[in-house]
Amino acid sequence: MNMSKSGWLSGIVVAGAMLAGVMTAAADPVRIGIANFGEHSQLNIAIEGFKKALTEAGYEEGKDVVYTESHTNFDASLVPQMIAKLQAEQPKLIYTVTTPVSQIAQKALAGSGIPIVFTAVTDPVAAKLTPSWEEGGDGITGSSDLQDLAAVMKFAKELMPDATRFGIPYNPGEANDVALVESARELAKDAGFEIVAVGVDNVNEIQQRVASFAGKADVIYVPTSNLLQPAVAAVAAAARQAGIPIVNADDGAVRDGVVPASFAVNYNKVGENAGKIAVRILKGEDPKSIAPSKPAYEDHVMVISKKSAKEFGLEIPAALDNCECFVD
Repeated sequence: MNMSKSGWLSGIVVAGAMLAGVMTAAADPVRIGIANFGEHSQLNIAIEGFKKALTEAGYEEGKDVVYTESHTNFDASLVPQMIAKLQAEQPKLIYTVTTPVSQIAQKALAGSGIPIVFTAVTDPVAAKLTPSWEEGGDGITGSSDLQDLAAVMKFAKELMPDATRFGIPYNPGEANDVALVESARELAKDAGFEIVAVGVDNVNEIQQRVASFAGKADVIYVPTSNLLQPAVAAVAAAARQAGIPIVNADDGAVRDGVVPASFAVNYNKVGENAGKIAVRILKGEDPKSIAPSKPAYEDHVMVISKKSAKEFGLEIPAALDNCECFVD
């Protein structure tokens, strides 16, 4: 087939333009939407950890990946609108932070082809985000912030080697609290503990119920209970009177000098776990084939207040002298 010189040159120009377009498209950064519930230190840290994992996998921010971050200031009614705006940008993936945001996103993005990676979700199975702990859901999986109770008990033994009775105040009306107590009972024997659980139905009962641990518990663990954590100062006051040290599920109360110690989930690690899952999905894996992750022992952080420990009559073992976990 004969072609004129002008036609041949035109062909080169067109082919060159097409090749340039392909190269530009190949160089386009991956777009990821980040749907946060609100500005909170732990949630922000989970986002930092997520980005860190992607950076370490070779996704340089601004070059290989671009993030669009949004939050609703903890207003659940605004979450659908936030998800819709992120979806409109046609991201390769959306990172959802907290259970409410993840649940709403799951419904809103069903059938969209946009995978979801969640984080800061305590129990994705109970939240119906995944069918089990062994597999992801349709287009969704992620990292849990479920505290490793076996790890908590291990820390409690390090802090109080002679302790044998593990006290847990809990809200009988809160499913997560009840599940935690059941799990603790299953793990107690291997950890060298006997579980002493006391139900607290409302904040007005805290003083009386926590006081009932006197003579029955050697250490009190305050879980991530929606009833008890906001009232941890009242729990601590009652425990102090009973002479029972506290290990808290959140380190804020330790840093404030309210309780002696905490063994809490490291949200940077939780975010990293989610980021590693996101990388697998970006490389072609089906979210359904990826089991949601749980924090391991090393994904927790111990924090101890010497001042508060003294007030509770707790002598810190020499084995923890170099733990780099003291806040005072």
